[in-house]
Amino acid sequence: MPKMTMAQALVRFLDNQYVSFDGKESKFVEGIFTIFGHGIVCGLGQAMDENPGGLRLFQGKNEQGMAHVATSFAKQNNRRKIIACASSIGPGAANMVTAAATATVNNVPLLLFPADTFATRQPDPVLQQFEQSHSLSITTTDAYKAVCRYWDRVVRPEQLMSAMLNAMRVLTDTANAGAVCIALPQDVEGESYDYPEEFFQKRVHRITRIVPADEEIEDIAAILRTAKKPLLIAGGGVRYSEAGEAVQAFCEAHNIPFAETQSGKSAVLSSHALNVGGVGVTGNSSANDIAKEADVILGVGTRFSDFTTASKSLFRADAKFLTINTDRFDAYKLGATKVVADAKLGVQALDKALAGYRTAYAGEIEAAKQGWDDEMKRLADYRYDEAFKPLIAARDEKTIPEFVEVTGGVITQTSAVALIRKEIAPDAIAVASAGSLPGDLQRMWTTDCPYTYNMEYGYSCMGYEIAGALGSKLAAPDREVYAFCGDGSYLMLHSELVTSLQEGQKINVLLFDNAGFGCINNLQMSNGISNLATEFRKRDANGNLLGDLMAIDYAKCAAGYGCVTYTARTLDELKAALEDAKKQTVSTLIDIKVLPKTMTDGYGAWWHVGIASTSAKPAVNAAYENKEQNLKKARKF
Repeated sequence: MPKMTMAQALVRFLDNQYVSFDGKESKFVEGIFTIFGHGIVCGLGQAMDENPGGLRLFQGKNEQGMAHVATSFAKQNNRRKIIACASSIGPGAANMVTAAATATVNNVPLLLFPADTFATRQPDPVLQQFEQSHSLSITTTDAYKAVCRYWDRVVRPEQLMSAMLNAMRVLTDTANAGAVCIALPQDVEGESYDYPEEFFQKRVHRITRIVPADEEIEDIAAILRTAKKPLLIAGGGVRYSEAGEAVQAFCEAHNIPFAETQSGKSAVLSSHALNVGGVGVTGNSSANDIAKEADVILGVGTRFSDFTTASKSLFRADAKFLTINTDRFDAYKLGATKVVADAKLGVQALDKALAGYRTAYAGEIEAAKQGWDDEMKRLADYRYDEAFKPLIAARDEKTIPEFVEVTGGVITQTSAVALIRKEIAPDAIAVASAGSLPGDLQRMWTTDCPYTYNMEYGYSCMGYEIAGALGSKLAAPDREVYAFCGDGSYLMLHSELVTSLQEGQKINVLLFDNAGFGCINNLQMSNGISNLATEFRKRDANGNLLGDLMAIDYAKCAAGYGCVTYTARTLDELKAALEDAKKQTVSTLIDIKVLPKTMTDGYGAWWHVGIASTSAKPAVNAAYENKEQNLKKARKF
């Protein structure tokens, strides 16, 4: 029974954790990301300094950013490998809360070790301590309870053993993976205990597939046999189950079209004849047109978010819902008839149960796909030239001409996305999260190489993009990785760009500068609200944020860090920058000056947002009435 500190025991334990999936065994914990500070450096820091074993130490630049890196790393590894994150006791711990929520919403394993105050309370209040007068047991780390799948505080060194076994239970759970917070009081980190050697032996956590029950398979098979025009929606569970080929084979056997959620994209082939593309609010016309006419919806590995279902308004009132999901909570969504099972095994079992069944589709799938192909060509050719100037200017009579004058940029966002897809490698990994780019990418981005689409859209967390790109690069160092990032997200969090340079891991930042928060600007103005604090403008003579647009040179910013940078104001300049960036060995940034209001939009899906029911503005009243009319058509639960 070796005597060691709690922190030393933690490092040794982490170094001996493995996972096994479909017979393939791999080391689970790659290392620890940290910003050493008060509460962590003398405990966990000492342990890593003395004997890190096979764990790599990564230096973060912002605690939220480094935790996003770890989340993306786990996602790119299909949840089979993680990087733990550790922070100081106060602001450092609070900074990771957002990342914890992001990981949990997306069912991605994230292991967090925020330092905590003294368990003895002898020196209270210590530096950075958050005190609540009604309970001295509350600290900053209690904030994690709302956003983690498992939370614990190790106030005695021997508690580490049960805490870490429970942490591994959750981190390897196919149904309820997410963030795990193990708070480490700084005095306990240094306390010693005679740990049993058994605790440090190699432990293999088997990630097993949940086998479907025959009765549940027959329940949904009976409904599908009566369906004339069903639609399958492939979610993130298809990706993590590695069930893409099984889904495609199932749909081919029964002539069932399938659509993708943001999390499910790249688990199935974009070019497949039955893939109608992204569905819902950020979906395209082909998927949404098919969805509106479908009599049965089969959701595989999806939690049916409001964007996927268009706030439950996309489908026929009499449409029946079926689900295959490892999580019983998600399986019950929309009152569905469920199968609680692994996506791959569930689809394969259903395929056998439906032997001989074929849908009644007779050209509708091909027609819907052809219509979207025609729209894709229009989006790719959408230019700021004489033919399109009136149309573009009509969307924003003031900002677009001013933007051209201030920045010189004349690139439309859709043409930029189309060009980037054409110019970069098919196996390059695209990373994005927030703003208008998720809509453009779900609609326009093609993915015929597996797991090349890393979209965080469960939480739509601004600031994930660049950190996420580094996480994908650490997981797939042989691939080119591109972060699709708006100027708003870049300003919010790009500090791990410096970490990419430090680690020698090249990422490519595609910064879409449209002078503000363009997506939210669209949302407010389309609902009758004035242009209010969503464009990057100086104050005018009246003190309002309606003055001149700010001209920001993001290329100069990144160049100062050591990146190779470019500014693209035209499509020719963008193409040249993309080509040259491929030749570089360090991280690059392309500052793309894209015209506001030139992203994709619409395609027959409605999004339910809270709108004022009383207003002096006719435009707001009209928006409210439109909301009420759409709400009448939507399912109630």
